[in-house]
Amino acid sequence: MKKSIIPIVAVMALSACTQNRTNPFLTEWDTPYGIPPFQEIQPSDYIPAIKAGIEQQNEVIESITSDTEAPTFENTIARLELSRDILSRVEGVLWNVTETDRTDELDSVMEEAIPLFSAQEDNVSFNKKLYERVAQIYNGDQSRLTREQQMVLKLYYENFVHNGVNLPADKQEQLKKINADIASKTQAIGNNILAESNAFKEKFGISVSEYPDAMTSTTDRELRRQMLEAYNMRGHNGNANDNRKLVVEVMDLRIKKAQIMGYKCPAEYILEDKMAHDPATVDAFLDGIMKSAVARAKEEVADMQQIMDEDIAAGKLEAGSKIEPWDWWYYAERVRKQKYDLDEDLIKSYFKLENVVNGIFLAAKELYGVNMEKLDDVPAYNADCVTTYKVTADDGSLIGIFTTDYLPRESKRGGAWMNNVRNQYFDAQGQEIRPIIVNVGNLAEYLNIDQVQTVFHEFGHALHGLLTQCHYPSVSGTSVKRDFVETFSQFNENWAFQPELLAKYAFHRETGEVIPQQLVDKIINALKFNQGFMTTELCAASILDMKWHELESVEGIDIDEFEKRVCDEMGLIPEIGPRYRTTYFNHIFSSGYAAGYYGYLWAEVIDKDAFSLFEACDNVFDHELATRFKETFLYRGGSEEPMTLFREFAGREPDNAAFLRGRGLVE
Repeated sequence: MKKSIIPIVAVMALSACTQNRTNPFLTEWDTPYGIPPFQEIQPSDYIPAIKAGIEQQNEVIESITSDTEAPTFENTIARLELSRDILSRVEGVLWNVTETDRTDELDSVMEEAIPLFSAQEDNVSFNKKLYERVAQIYNGDQSRLTREQQMVLKLYYENFVHNGVNLPADKQEQLKKINADIASKTQAIGNNILAESNAFKEKFGISVSEYPDAMTSTTDRELRRQMLEAYNMRGHNGNANDNRKLVVEVMDLRIKKAQIMGYKCPAEYILEDKMAHDPATVDAFLDGIMKSAVARAKEEVADMQQIMDEDIAAGKLEAGSKIEPWDWWYYAERVRKQKYDLDEDLIKSYFKLENVVNGIFLAAKELYGVNMEKLDDVPAYNADCVTTYKVTADDGSLIGIFTTDYLPRESKRGGAWMNNVRNQYFDAQGQEIRPIIVNVGNLAEYLNIDQVQTVFHEFGHALHGLLTQCHYPSVSGTSVKRDFVETFSQFNENWAFQPELLAKYAFHRETGEVIPQQLVDKIINALKFNQGFMTTELCAASILDMKWHELESVEGIDIDEFEKRVCDEMGLIPEIGPRYRTTYFNHIFSSGYAAGYYGYLWAEVIDKDAFSLFEACDNVFDHELATRFKETFLYRGGSEEPMTLFREFAGREPDNAAFLRGRGLVE
């Protein structure tokens, strides 16, 4: 492997030299823990490195397909797994900086990079000689392969078939064009969403991440209406950032791709290799949740209307005023204060961001034996905003590198997420490469309940990426089925408000006192509050996603009419809209969750059921059970089927009772 790479690297390094400077992606990184030398990397480095990476991979593939020996896992799959050395380096940096520190120059890089990546993926996917070797191994005797090797082999074989390797040449050429167009258009959609979100902040002085908080506290009803309208109309304003045409074009391309592959619609094609497997299963799953959620939401509307009626009686509102979508956050908070005597400002005073981060570390230490050590003077893609930690086990061995980037800025897209800068795997010499993981958010110095859960959520993804102990990158860490990947992020949320943990990280901003048990009890009681709304808007967005991807044609479609029809059919009440409208639904049009947004709810069934086993213990931080959870799930990534792992851990099939109780949809 390494010997075949050296000539390419040498040639490309020379060609990439400018004023005695060598492209950083084409040399070994002499940095602490192999962290990318971010400060040395220039925008002009990416494209030459991508081209070098493509040449490297092609050379490895040529050596595999020209091998005269019978195909084996070692001489085919293992070599293929390590063929993206340079490309993985570039992606680990490029995807992170373009999402957090985008510039016009980086946008130009992405415009050139995306077609290169797309074309290379197609070149590999349609390589018939390579597929035939993989198929020969897959259809042969697998008894000597480890279970992880069997899963890697299965993944390669199914991906070849799923991506169209058996199609005739003319169909493959059509797919190549479609794949390239989808890649460029989804990137444009994401850029437009960021621009629209920045325009929202410029107009109202708050980021889109701060929007729910602002709607909770804004007493001016007309201002709330204006903010909701602007929030909902992102990508839908008839300006240069309008996504309506792009969305329809992407859906048209996805439909054509699915139909070329022999499916009626994109959802059938996308779900074939997921846990849910088919649209009918997802639709039935969501329909059952939606009915329970809307029923609870109607009760919540009635509670809010009572308080609004008090405002009418006091002369604060016109007679006959009814709860509207822009009233929900504000009056829900009023109800919460009344029912649970909870003051949002008081809650925030106990949840300083740096203390919450300490809380996620304390929980990981208690559960999994994870130790965090802050590192100074190490490379970072944004030295002002990024904090880096060395992660070790109790025996001192390196688990990985973890970096945080929590504060908002205009160059960063909205929301919160986890990325891999580097996966965990074993290289060609058998040396283990430990992961580099980043958590990104758009948070303030003091957090509300939802934001605290967000920090725990993203660190759950990080633990999944950090603790993995696989041999092959394609199944390492979070490389699992899309509707399984949110299990561990959501599982980690369960620890956020455990009283014994709060006592160690929740301190008042002024007095330094530990959060009192009385307030802890109120928070725990209130966690199920407003879940009719929260579940309804999440489920509604999941259904909207599915209905887009169940289309067999977009001819004559109007986005507004489509959304209205879908919302009417799902039984959505007028006081609530889907969590994301189409034109700013970044998950499904720019972040890989197409026909997959339901996965949050699907995974929550598994996570809540797994957590119920901890709740049944005398100590919810039961170390023995946590160790079994770590070794069953977090160590093994995608090296086994998800349901096999769950049955191994729980000794039974998942039960959705814990999920429904957790959301307050049943007693």
